[in-house]
Amino acid sequence: MNEEEHIKSYNGPAAGWGALKSVTKAWLGSENAVKNIRMMLKTNQDSGFDCPGCAWGESPENGMVKFCENGAKAVNWEATGRSVDPDFFARYSVSALLEQSDYWLEYQGRLTHPMRYDASTDHYVEISWDEAFALVARHLNALESPDQAEFYTSGRASNEAAYLYQLFVRSFGTNNFPDCSNMCHEASGLGMGDTLGVGKGTVVFHDLEEADAIFVIGQNPGTNHPRMLEPLREAVERGAQVVCFNPLKERGLERFQHPQHPFEMLSNGSEPTNTAYFRPALGGDMAVLRGMAKFLLQWEREAQANGMPAVFDHAFLKAHTHGLEAYLAEVDATSWEHIVEQSGLSLAEIELAARMYRKAERVIMCWAMGVTQHRHSVPTVQEIVNLQLLRGNVGRPGAGLSPVRGHSNVQGDRTMGIDEKPPTWLLDNLEKRFAIDAPRGHGHNAVLAIQAMEEKRAKVFIALGGNFAQATPDTPRTHAALRNCDLTVHISTKLNRSHLVTGRDALILPCLGRTEIDIQAEGPQGITVEDTFSMVHISHGQLKPRSPLLRSEPAIIAGLAKATLGDRPIDWEWTVADYGRIRDLIADTIPGFTDFNARLNHPGGFHLGNAAAEREWNTASGKAQFSASELPAQLVNEAVLARGDKPDLILQTLRSHDQYNTTLYGLDDRYRGVFGLREVVFANEADIRRLGFEPGEKVDLVSLWEDGLERRVNGFTLVAYDIPEGQAAAYYPETNPLVPLESYGDRTFTPTSKFVAIKLAKAQADGLIHTVAG
Repeated sequence: MNEEEHIKSYNGPAAGWGALKSVTKAWLGSENAVKNIRMMLKTNQDSGFDCPGCAWGESPENGMVKFCENGAKAVNWEATGRSVDPDFFARYSVSALLEQSDYWLEYQGRLTHPMRYDASTDHYVEISWDEAFALVARHLNALESPDQAEFYTSGRASNEAAYLYQLFVRSFGTNNFPDCSNMCHEASGLGMGDTLGVGKGTVVFHDLEEADAIFVIGQNPGTNHPRMLEPLREAVERGAQVVCFNPLKERGLERFQHPQHPFEMLSNGSEPTNTAYFRPALGGDMAVLRGMAKFLLQWEREAQANGMPAVFDHAFLKAHTHGLEAYLAEVDATSWEHIVEQSGLSLAEIELAARMYRKAERVIMCWAMGVTQHRHSVPTVQEIVNLQLLRGNVGRPGAGLSPVRGHSNVQGDRTMGIDEKPPTWLLDNLEKRFAIDAPRGHGHNAVLAIQAMEEKRAKVFIALGGNFAQATPDTPRTHAALRNCDLTVHISTKLNRSHLVTGRDALILPCLGRTEIDIQAEGPQGITVEDTFSMVHISHGQLKPRSPLLRSEPAIIAGLAKATLGDRPIDWEWTVADYGRIRDLIADTIPGFTDFNARLNHPGGFHLGNAAAEREWNTASGKAQFSASELPAQLVNEAVLARGDKPDLILQTLRSHDQYNTTLYGLDDRYRGVFGLREVVFANEADIRRLGFEPGEKVDLVSLWEDGLERRVNGFTLVAYDIPEGQAAAYYPETNPLVPLESYGDRTFTPTSKFVAIKLAKAQADGLIHTVAG
């Protein structure tokens, strides 16, 4: 281990001086510092551009600085002065590049030229745009069926790009839309869609300012959505209750120092972010929520018996809900023993959480992947809804449900029709507007796409952004599946490992970033995104493109479509010459976008609306639906238990603080005290010693699954950490090989990355790091 690799306890607050230092390092390291300081000040501003990082909504208030530490990293990472050009690919073969780390690959800079893989030399070589489009068209039109192609989408794509993409693909004849949302919030959409009739959050930014309590469940805002920390702290300051459910003590949910508050910075003070912190077992959130509901039911019955004010909102329940009796019967049938055992909390802790919920008149519940990446994620989301319905906490100011999305436009992409199971109304609207025969069968999600490529039923893979090879589970199988393809295509800004996992033919098509000026035939263009609060706003790039050969995502999609389909069903070149024409098509076919172009003139954009927030329930019963689901009998795979395999630990995969999804901005995780390395596994010191190891020792991680195959990652350093016994945590994508392709949520196909049963094994080459993080 070199001197830059070390582990040291971190006791400071989130953000503050550490954030400013990190932002400065990213800014200077971009090799484009002078231009990028102006760029950062345009982030999330009217007439500026939308941050290419997370989907957290913009604060309605004006301010000179409206970005967080990780937003600044994302901007500087994209707007780098470094280039990956034909000379770079001449120096490095694909085999040589495969030996480099993920961080090294993206650090090399921006892609500048269209490139084609030459298998005879193992190098990418330059190709013209017209030749690239023609190559894709030849492959697509030679397929026996359109369903032999897979069309992936990253959540960073704009509304305009996503809409053109789905129109192209459906005109071609398939609904094969594996998407990054398949790997994160699929359970939120399904769970809320079943119960409320809409799969999006019901709150807007202002609701956070009126809530009496905010529950943050399975979410780490300090790293994943840092701008969320400010409204959480403001809630605490005004006396609201903030309640956190997270097994790991995350610094951003404990203490926060605002870098834009001079006194706080100069005094080195900080404010508490939360007022209650509960640490359930991995997979135990549903049991905690069921226990809270059981306490509420007990108190409701006591109130009725003693003539006291009701605990439930009976007027709301009678007017707006269905299925209450069946749900309460299920609550009664769930034993306290089962709840306590599965939750990982004591009965007293569950009661305290329930009392905090009962005391608050208006409650918002937020959650992220800690809830959605489990086998039983849909019932867990529905249990959150159940709890909110009991007290009427849906459809009124200061209350509601907020699944906090990750990628900056992952929600907008789904709104635009990136969906392997498209709603009938969308297909009807497309057929009516464009005179096409829209495919009606369900397509492939990410897992099904990998299986189709693995079995050679899919022959072409096209990715609109992202890093599919690394973002998906069962990494060796995913890589092998991609290599089965006749053609792989990646529309990207920067080099990543997916470009090196090639089909027999492969293309890299370099696109503009969010920070760059987009000029089409009729002048500069803006693109739109939808944030986690369903606000739609326009984004205008500010920098000159890194290369004159870069094309925008809409322009690339239009080029692919024209080469493949000709001028069917639209004149692609004319449409993409002015993105307002794309937005007119969206307005014609997607509900909520009437007068799309005109409404963008409003500062901050416009709200799409949410029927459930208005207490209009688009469900089968016409009311909000209670869900009476049993708690899982047990959480570890039954086949694993049946053969006598007992896990040493249950692992969750997570991000470091220098990371956004698979993009690595650096090798540090400041809040967890890890510097210069990523192959670490966090575990309780008692567990480390119980299993016969020492903190700092290197181990291999082996996952347990019903197929009995060995899935192993090597050489991980054991870090003694404040984490509940029986649990472990490690970074992805390094640990994605441990997650079987078949281990996914019921109905969601979302990988169970927050619940991986593992054993620890002695590493072949042991090493010790003699400091540990607390």
